[in-house]
Amino acid sequence: MHKLVYILFFSGLLGMAQPALQHYGNMQLHDGANVGFHTNFINEGPFAANPSLVGFYGDIPLFVGGSLSPMVYDLEIANIFGVDLETALTVENNVNFIDGDFRTTRSLSDQYLGLLQDAFTVGAGNNSKVNGFALAINKQEIIFPVGDATEYKGLTLQGESVYSLSRCAYFREDPNNPSIYPAFRTDLRPRTVGAVSTFEFWRLEGSSPGTITLSWTPTSNIAALTPNWEDVVLMGWSKQGGRWLELGTATVSGDLNNGFAISETFVPDEYEIITFGSRAQPEELLTIPNFFMSPDGDGINDFLYIEELEQSPNNNLQIYDRNGLKVFEMDNYTNEFVGVANVDGIIINREKGLPEGVYFYLIRMLDLGLEYQGFLYLDR
Repeated sequence: MHKLVYILFFSGLLGMAQPALQHYGNMQLHDGANVGFHTNFINEGPFAANPSLVGFYGDIPLFVGGSLSPMVYDLEIANIFGVDLETALTVENNVNFIDGDFRTTRSLSDQYLGLLQDAFTVGAGNNSKVNGFALAINKQEIIFPVGDATEYKGLTLQGESVYSLSRCAYFREDPNNPSIYPAFRTDLRPRTVGAVSTFEFWRLEGSSPGTITLSWTPTSNIAALTPNWEDVVLMGWSKQGGRWLELGTATVSGDLNNGFAISETFVPDEYEIITFGSRAQPEELLTIPNFFMSPDGDGINDFLYIEELEQSPNNNLQIYDRNGLKVFEMDNYTNEFVGVANVDGIIINREKGLPEGVYFYLIRMLDLGLEYQGFLYLDR
């Protein structure tokens, strides 16, 4: 049976204590060693991950720093004031969360708690977790033990293949005004989505397809998104599109206070952040009216103006006559129809314009996933 060695390290300078152990490579942990730190740890040399336990304990805030990132086999935290990671701390086998958080600076990508291929965690919860970034290396399924200072908000990532590297952090912030990222405006969303959460989001990195599981709690304020928990959807801010898109929600379960949602397959690196949203109710969706045109040059109703298409630059407009013949089609329409056909082979005396009458229109908002149809009356 191995005894746990507690390190309370002080070096004297005019009677003053330096509350840190500075390691320059002269300390080696043999198999089965158990070492407990009650002081800060500054690592400046190789720190081998032999099968051993390294724990951080006590009742004062601690930090791990230095120019080299230490790697440990088993890791344990039982310090209510937590441990600040000023460098990466990597674990080969097990992280035992008992009390207190490992904290990282979210704006610095080289500060994290790292989990190697065979590493796993136990005990993560509101009292003990990673308050900042957790990183996983060569893992296909990862439960990121992340949250903020008050609450555990873990994210599960299930890959179709092994992720060479994946990373996650939780933010209890409004995406419209985040602390370290540009604004992710929640009004830039598909019309099929009624709202996007303004209370929290996750940052997730991973270069290959996979699914995620996110859980909500009372602090997620799902009732502010929708009165029906069944309408919860998972949303991501598209890097390419510069707007919110649905990730696809395969499963949703729970109630307005507690529940979880599982996504369809997507590539995390295609999205800046992820959060909850809600499906739009029928009355919230766009309604496009029938139109009247009188292209006589008086400046009133001379062209077909569809205000709703300003919300969907990637669109397609088709116009048909009463016999079902297509007379006009245009991608990315912006007010070009003035009563003149642009489809070859069917119109005589094209320059005189289409005859007076009723026409049928079909609008596809391709970037919003919406389609509308209605009537247009052309007056001469």
